[in-house]
Amino acid sequence: MPGSTSPLSLIPKAFCSALCVVLCLLSAPAWAQTRVVISEGTMRPIPIAVAPFVAAPGQERLAQEVVQTITADLTGSGLFATVDPRAFLQDPASLAAQGPDFEQWRAVGAEALVTGQVDPAGRVAFRLWDVLGGQQLTGKVYAATAQNRRRVAHIAADVIYERLTGEAGYFDTRIVYVSETGPATRRVKRLAIMDQDGANGRTLTDGGAMVLTPRFSPNAQLIAYMSYETGQPQVFLYDLNTGRRELLGRFSGMTFAPRFAPDGRSVVMSLARAGNTDIYVMDLASRQPRRLTNEPSIETAPSFSPDGRFVTFESDRSGGQQIYVMPTAGGPAKRITFGQGRYATPVWSPRGDLIAFTRLYQGQFYLGVIKPDGSGERLITQAWHVEGPTWAPNGRRIAYFKERRAGQGARLYTIDITGHGERALSTPTGASDPAWSPPGSQR
Repeated sequence: MPGSTSPLSLIPKAFCSALCVVLCLLSAPAWAQTRVVISEGTMRPIPIAVAPFVAAPGQERLAQEVVQTITADLTGSGLFATVDPRAFLQDPASLAAQGPDFEQWRAVGAEALVTGQVDPAGRVAFRLWDVLGGQQLTGKVYAATAQNRRRVAHIAADVIYERLTGEAGYFDTRIVYVSETGPATRRVKRLAIMDQDGANGRTLTDGGAMVLTPRFSPNAQLIAYMSYETGQPQVFLYDLNTGRRELLGRFSGMTFAPRFAPDGRSVVMSLARAGNTDIYVMDLASRQPRRLTNEPSIETAPSFSPDGRFVTFESDRSGGQQIYVMPTAGGPAKRITFGQGRYATPVWSPRGDLIAFTRLYQGQFYLGVIKPDGSGERLITQAWHVEGPTWAPNGRRIAYFKERRAGQGARLYTIDITGHGERALSTPTGASDPAWSPPGSQR
């Protein structure tokens, strides 16, 4: 930077006046309606440039990591195409001092632009610009430390995502999953948790007992999961704040496939005893179970609708494995899948408009979505083994685990509901049974 000019002096005063405040929010409702083009299975990502942030002395690393994280979040969503920084024509100092030269950014193909600065105190200021319209869309300031810098970047990426797509972001979230190590005949399975992009991972259980199907509570403080800790499958609760785990309830049979109600006050699960498997709802306050199904068949993998009024589940009551929907209060169940093969692991979208599922047909696994009334079935990815769908909290993306071939080992992936933008998540071990947290759940 020429002369003795400090990077902080290049930050407009409005950016230094307060933390976590909106600096400028210009109304541009047409943006969210026109920029993401999705039609007949095709999608045109938004071309966006994330410029290097101007950093005060000693804050260069923070600025670089924030830019890298924002860029990775937007690119990984599949809805944005980030412009190669080598093509940028305007330098960061000019951007900070004079604002964007929109002609130069149009020339490199950008339709949106992110600029920013980091002051000596570690405050991160960013602005989002509409390059085609030549105006600022929003701007915010956040206090960042070495401990929360990645989270600050995720929160900023959420703001950018929502402003440009009209949908809530999901970057400030975590994923709990089953970490798998050891040979196939002696697999060790531990609970593990990480940020949605694979960072800040850690294990939660020691591997002394096999665990499966972890699921977040709505406030992201509890995890319900199945464990063999007692010698047979039973549902446990794990408190992320304290590390304490407890048995959900003592039953004469096996309990498994748990999932929280939207209000967090109960857990729906399967109970197998006397040769029959049905679905029960356990009230967490009273620990009293209530039976939902009563059929001479296997009912499992229940999932609530976002309003809690309905439950979807898989059952072989029709002679084959299919998906059903029934009222949570009780009543007849409606079958919603009729295709060939076996349907399993239904999970209701947070939006309520779709149910994700897996399907086994002619030796291949498929992941698909279907409307709750049974219409509009679409298969969006396939592999030798695909299972365990879980929704991002905005209902736009799905995480799952996949094995490309026998013996390869399971890995985690995410994909857009259009079937575009499949992305592998980095984990230190094999990984299965992912569950996405509610928004804003990082701690």
